[in-house]
Amino acid sequence: MGADGSKSSKNPAQHKEEGHYSSGWRGFLSSLGVSVPSGLHIRSRRMIQHKRTSVPECVPSSVPGPEKLHTEWSLPNFINMFLPEFPHRNVPGLEDFQILGYVAKGSFGPILKVKDKSKQKTYAVKVIPKSEILRLGVLDQSKEEVIVQRQVCHPFVHDLQDCWQTQHHLYIMCDYCSTGDLYTYWEMIGQFGEDAVKVFAAELGSALGFLHDFGIIHRDVKMENVLLSDQGHLRLADFGLSRRLECGGRAFTICGTIQYMAPEVLSGGPYSHAADWWSLGILLYAMATGKFPVPPESDHCCMLRKVRFFPYEMPRSFSPPFALLLTELLCKTPTRRLRTLERFKRQTFFRGTPFDSQLLQKCPMDLILELKKRPDRPAKACRGVTLEPFPDFDFLGDSTSTSARETLVAALDEEQVSQGNVTECSFVARC
Repeated sequence: MGADGSKSSKNPAQHKEEGHYSSGWRGFLSSLGVSVPSGLHIRSRRMIQHKRTSVPECVPSSVPGPEKLHTEWSLPNFINMFLPEFPHRNVPGLEDFQILGYVAKGSFGPILKVKDKSKQKTYAVKVIPKSEILRLGVLDQSKEEVIVQRQVCHPFVHDLQDCWQTQHHLYIMCDYCSTGDLYTYWEMIGQFGEDAVKVFAAELGSALGFLHDFGIIHRDVKMENVLLSDQGHLRLADFGLSRRLECGGRAFTICGTIQYMAPEVLSGGPYSHAADWWSLGILLYAMATGKFPVPPESDHCCMLRKVRFFPYEMPRSFSPPFALLLTELLCKTPTRRLRTLERFKRQTFFRGTPFDSQLLQKCPMDLILELKKRPDRPAKACRGVTLEPFPDFDFLGDSTSTSARETLVAALDEEQVSQGNVTECSFVARC
């Protein structure tokens, strides 16, 4: 009776006030993943008043509400979770950077062509929304990409120049390769002769040998990830699926681009650096024939069955040394596969070919430079993709004005992707 009487004695204003605090804190706790039973009343202001009656009435009103606390707590975490790999900073404005165009459509976001006015140098900047990274659960993978690229420096590996984060996006800035990617030229020419294949094989094999000796497995060796310099020589790029793996180490994640994946990767592992050499074999086979030995399947289990039973017989048009090289690269048993640079260099196919990077790059790749001049190259590079509406992002800092963003979009519209290419989304599945 006494309890009922005390409840009925409350005035309506007091009920309204407590209801406001209860609903606010209940929503705040719910957003943090804490469920509050419906029978539990949260009475923050009344509890403070009961415990400390000497506190003036004005003090509780100065305590931030749940909405403000949620903002203050979540934003630092949204930045801290990407540290230290992505330093947080405000990017210089239009007076320092000039957006020249839209290079490619990456797996997570656009890749931009950007000019640093102070250095008078052009870069490619990958723009990745943080929300996509968290939604897909690839936070560790995005950090690993920059960790790996910071550690490596090789003439045939694409250089990382800088990376940073703003409130909503991650940015990875690399050297800009104006010639494009190997896939574009493969589509233009149909197939390459063995002389051109030999140079690319030596350069790419050198890059893989260096990475493996350094304890890194790439896991996505394909023509789209082979960029070309102004002289037509290659740069292995896109370390989004790479990871550190010491000699003798094993991995189990099913990842890569499915038509390039080794049978041990398709089966869910274990696999090692030997998987990259299989991918190199598929790449060289496709370059020389104009087609993949096994057409890609949407399901990796179906692809695994085809790869396991395919005979990988070499076309009669291949020279015996080239056929022998591919036979050793496409060995289905990883322990018997050609999987070291030293063994790769000893192949008769490379007799008389120097593996010194300066000697390999001494002469320009005339075939690539001739193809680059063809009027159909921009269309081939775009691969049928038109410029999509550009997202509202904070490349020029979180305080970028509307007019600055409009300037950026106008610049991209004028470019019409004429300098770019489109990267295919890589297949990733976790066991």
